[in-house]
Amino acid sequence: MESERRQMELVYALSVDYNLVCFFDLDSGKGSPLSSADSQKEVDTVFSEEMSFRESMESYIQNFVHPDDQEMLRNACSQEKLKEELSKKKTYYVNYRIVIDGEVKFYQIKAVRAGTWEGRQGIVLGFRNVDDETRSEMEKKVLLEEALSQANRASKAKSVFLSNMSHDIRTPMNAIVGFTNLAMNNISNQDQVEEYLKKIMTSGNHLVSLINDVLDMSRIESGKMRLDETLCSLPDILHGLRSIIQADIRAKQLELFIDTVDILDEDIYCDKLRLNQVLLNLLSNSIKYTGAGGRVSMRITEKPGAPEGYASYVFSIKDTGIGMSQEFVAHIFEPFERERNSTISGIQGTGLGMAITKNIVDMMSGSIQVFSEQGVGTEFVVSFTFRLRSGPKEIQTIPTLKNCRALVVDDDFNTCDSVSYMLQQFGMRAEWTLSGREAVLRTRQAVMRNDSYSVYVIDWLMPDMNGVEVARRIRKEMGEDVPIIVLTAYDWSDIEEEAKEAGVNAFCSKPLFLSELRNCLSSLVEGDEEPVEVCACQEEKPPRLHSGRILLAEDNELNQEIAVALLEEAGFTTDVADNGSIAVDMLKGAEPGYYCLVLMDVQMPVMDGYTAAREIRALENQELAKIPIFAITANAFEEDRQAALSCGMNGHIAKPINIEALSKMLNEELG
Repeated sequence: MESERRQMELVYALSVDYNLVCFFDLDSGKGSPLSSADSQKEVDTVFSEEMSFRESMESYIQNFVHPDDQEMLRNACSQEKLKEELSKKKTYYVNYRIVIDGEVKFYQIKAVRAGTWEGRQGIVLGFRNVDDETRSEMEKKVLLEEALSQANRASKAKSVFLSNMSHDIRTPMNAIVGFTNLAMNNISNQDQVEEYLKKIMTSGNHLVSLINDVLDMSRIESGKMRLDETLCSLPDILHGLRSIIQADIRAKQLELFIDTVDILDEDIYCDKLRLNQVLLNLLSNSIKYTGAGGRVSMRITEKPGAPEGYASYVFSIKDTGIGMSQEFVAHIFEPFERERNSTISGIQGTGLGMAITKNIVDMMSGSIQVFSEQGVGTEFVVSFTFRLRSGPKEIQTIPTLKNCRALVVDDDFNTCDSVSYMLQQFGMRAEWTLSGREAVLRTRQAVMRNDSYSVYVIDWLMPDMNGVEVARRIRKEMGEDVPIIVLTAYDWSDIEEEAKEAGVNAFCSKPLFLSELRNCLSSLVEGDEEPVEVCACQEEKPPRLHSGRILLAEDNELNQEIAVALLEEAGFTTDVADNGSIAVDMLKGAEPGYYCLVLMDVQMPVMDGYTAAREIRALENQELAKIPIFAITANAFEEDRQAALSCGMNGHIAKPINIEALSKMLNEELG
């Protein structure tokens, strides 16, 4: 009776969770169902009264069990296997799949010893649907596997990154140390020392760029990078970029092509620094991975459809470089990714440039696409929508040139079309041709028909005839009165004299903008006496020499020496304070006007630069308290600049000291 009571308890316990519960005697092979859930096909068609274990299990397996699990279940639930397993333990589980009405579900069989196992080898079998919990466990397992795989990829990527960085940092460091030793050993050979110093500067700048990439990525991941939107001039940004890449373009003997298409809105609100960073990263990559004699191009297009008060721009940067595999393109914006390490390609980098670029583009609510083919080249397409300056636009027409004919000569159709459209905005009748020779023939024909061109805009480099020669031949046909403008993306200083002799009136830099062309034409038709008008800044103005005394607060002796030397070259006398407290005391003891400016390091012993700036601003003598103070510090992030401004400083210059930035700041503040 005790055995039967325990068996009934077991059946009741199993029937709570299991859809079907059966009893079997493993010695005789006979059995019967004890309980089942409603609408169980297994019970109705397979497990019936006075059933045979072997026949019932085989019928169940053939009719309901997934084909891939049938053999496994036969072996796992044979009488012999059940005897073996239950002789070692009280319960035994088998998981498998069934198919009902075409739907696959996960099931489980639980076998439990029933009664006295030594006297009678009876078992209770429970059949249970475990589909929901199994699938849930599978999903968790997949998520864990994906997380583990992602962690392994990140760990591997960082290991590769550290290996690459070790090599890439040591490369410029080796150059700096090596060329410094060579310069010291050849100190009497001025030309050679100068060449070594140029290479040291190049390596130093490269080292700074590597460090900046790592720090930028760190700030992006920590969420500390912020945008600082100000009113900017799109022409200034792009001409600045052209000037920056010019030396690299020349050094690698590349063909540079820059143009604009339908740009009518030039004043935009954006973070100039970050827009520069995005475009410069992409241009630098194109230059870096394009071999000598290749081509790098950038086209800027203003697209219709932007909301009122906004304008949409597309920047396309294209090259004829080595290209990338499609496998790498899929991962190009992931941190630390590099298709080739620099020991193979000979090109250094952190593998962070594209990740930083993508993050900045996302922060600016833009989009970026990449198209590439190995051995053919790469194109990056970046799109932004910027807020425009409010207020009415200037009237673009030039009354003197209204209804006059103009001829655009360029071997690129898009440039011809774009410049012609600009000329039409001024009220002119614009035509274009892709050939220099055809331009000369059209001029001759126009003279014969007494319908001459009033303005010529000619590209400098064309396949059939360069722009200077085209200008020379047009001058022979037209005389001296017609303005001739030459377009170029290059430094024109080498041909300026030749162009002047050929009759060129002005140069305009590519990319050409509407306002620049209008200003240039207005200047020419109003009778400017200068024979060659430069319509976009070709070179920076030489630094202005100053006089006056600067107070430098800096605790590092080497930094003191560098800053004093730079300031003396600019014409200043410099007094040095070793910390902020000394700087405050020196300023207190001076007469108003004795110092014209304070350069303040931030991290110093005794008193830091921020505290010193606050104390200066709190001085009783208001003339002394108002002195300009600039942070000059290795704390180079935007939040550091904001911290400097919040404590009363006028500006912020990051170390290592950039001579041009320092000169510009001094000119703006003291000029």
